[in-house]
Amino acid sequence: MREVNELINVDDPAWPLLLQELSGSDVPVEVLPGDAGIGRASLLQLQVSARSYLGGIVLNCGGLLVDSGWLQIFGSPSSSGLEGPPGLAVINSMPSTFDPAWRPDAGLVVAHDVLGGVFALNGSNPGEAGRPGDPGEVVYFAPDALGWEALGAGHSAWLSWILAGGLQEFYEGLRWDGWRSEVSALNGRQGLSFFPPLWSAEARQDLPATSRRAVPMTELLGLSRDMCLQFDGADPGFLGAA
Repeated sequence: MREVNELINVDDPAWPLLLQELSGSDVPVEVLPGDAGIGRASLLQLQVSARSYLGGIVLNCGGLLVDSGWLQIFGSPSSSGLEGPPGLAVINSMPSTFDPAWRPDAGLVVAHDVLGGVFALNGSNPGEAGRPGDPGEVVYFAPDALGWEALGAGHSAWLSWILAGGLQEFYEGLRWDGWRSEVSALNGRQGLSFFPPLWSAEARQDLPATSRRAVPMTELLGLSRDMCLQFDGADPGFLGAA
């Protein structure tokens, strides 16, 4: 078990490299202010060093809002009230004080999108958790398919793919005219609920014709879990304590 100073004081921290990528990206990204104390505590609990993009985000900022908030990548926010952005520690129900026995066994939730989609880092045994991919691979819970899919990349490569514009193709068919203004109006704890729902034939055929409303992210995640259980009895597992 490494001490927090050992995790932070590294020769090649990832944060400056990530800032360079952010400055050179055409993708709109807002870097949220962070809480240094929460960042240090989260780094210690995760046993992740500042050499990684994950460690750099958790230690140095409150998270990243990508594409006007369409995607929220979790960090250690300085303000996480009822409407503020949640932090990685809150989303993953990390213990309030260091617990060497705690592990995100199924996987670490690292981001949510406004559709109720979940990006997570696989734990040590994805198959046992009912998830595809390898340990440490980023997987995505798709609310339009009600299932997990492996993305074939670790956290740093996944983040670089996002900053290179990967989301445009990834969400093809799931964005509509005026989506940016609707998303910008949400607070840090909300997503968009669709009717008919995203997984329905009606939404697949004509997404712009659906009605949309802002709801708490917890409601979206709970609905996805209920639908998974109702359709095939498969529990998608932990989607984040939004």
